[in-house]
Amino acid sequence: MALTRVLILDERRDVPPSLAKALATVGAEAHTCTPGEVLAASRGRMPAVTALLADATLSPHTVRAVARRLADEGQQPTVVAYAEHDLHLLDGHVRAGSDYLLPPFHPVLVEARLRDCHQHAEFSQNIEEAAAHAELLSYERELEIGREIQLGFLPESLPSPEGWDIGVRFRPARTVAGDFYDVFELVNRRRLALVVADVCDKGVGAALFMALIRSLLRHTAEQSGLQNLIAADLMGEEPGGAEHTRAIPVVGATPLLNAVVGTNSYLTRNHMRQGYFATLFFGVLDPVTGNLVYINGGHNPPVLVSGSGAEPVLLQPTGPVVGVMPDCTFSLGYARISPGDTLFIYTDGVTEARSATGRFFGEDLLVEQLTEATVRGEELLDHMDGALSEFVGPAEQSDDITMLAVHWQAPAGAAG
Repeated sequence: MALTRVLILDERRDVPPSLAKALATVGAEAHTCTPGEVLAASRGRMPAVTALLADATLSPHTVRAVARRLADEGQQPTVVAYAEHDLHLLDGHVRAGSDYLLPPFHPVLVEARLRDCHQHAEFSQNIEEAAAHAELLSYERELEIGREIQLGFLPESLPSPEGWDIGVRFRPARTVAGDFYDVFELVNRRRLALVVADVCDKGVGAALFMALIRSLLRHTAEQSGLQNLIAADLMGEEPGGAEHTRAIPVVGATPLLNAVVGTNSYLTRNHMRQGYFATLFFGVLDPVTGNLVYINGGHNPPVLVSGSGAEPVLLQPTGPVVGVMPDCTFSLGYARISPGDTLFIYTDGVTEARSATGRFFGEDLLVEQLTEATVRGEELLDHMDGALSEFVGPAEQSDDITMLAVHWQAPAGAAG
């Protein structure tokens, strides 16, 4: 029989000599304690045991309290009551579900009883391990279902207006993510909505809010876009040039504002207690002119990389994060994408990627990599993937990573 560890529970620490001798004969490792010593012991100080031998003079209630104390540390010893003389005291312990030992404490009988305890402990451990494994499999399956549902909220394919190259990279840090992106058409396919957002935190909770926020943004923008189309046809298109402050309605501005303001209002009105919020960049692009109207709600500044070698432009925040402050103001930002330019939108999983030494990738290195790269569109995403992988090395990915590249292809033969 494998070595059995036994805890003898005796208020007087007066173990019957014949029982102590039998335990020694069968090679059991025995420790003697009073109930008070066990109950007062700090966590981790009690030895691991497979059998709890309790003096029958102790009350069944006291023995159960000691057994629960051991169970708090993950132990499930079999309780065996013993009596040297007053055998009637065993009745209460047997009714409480304990096993028992009767004198004379012959080594063969003691060994048989301890073997039963050992086998019972192994069986209980196997049952617990099987239950834990089944629970883990169930949890993993639930996460996989969550991942499949979440992927259903992301676009299966991205719109590709003529002359435009739009690509994305999406790498959750866990099975499900708080990041999301969306690209969809607005205003009778005359405008293109570009959304990249990051819900605070990671995992299942963030993924649920990701689905909620994405649905609110898209639904509100699409519904508002239908109304905006009628107004735009009556009032005309906006003038070109990102440097102008718009004094007349901009096609796409109404669905943009309605979507962001409406989503913020809904979240702050209904979900403040959950404590989730999102940073987001929501732009509305005119693929014909390259004009872009956008809201940056506390998000990392997207980088507009020039195809002509000009300095990159960072599209700074125009308002707070979404879901924290009710009735806040979101301003519109304006930019122009020219042929050969690339708009690079990303989440903080890029700039906050850490190397093995704990150094952050950072915004400066991001801009440097974007401007030094000789490729655009999908190839630029491949380049950034490689730069991040080289920087991070063997370190584990600590946050969701999303990158969206929007490139207007230069005319054939043009530089850039």
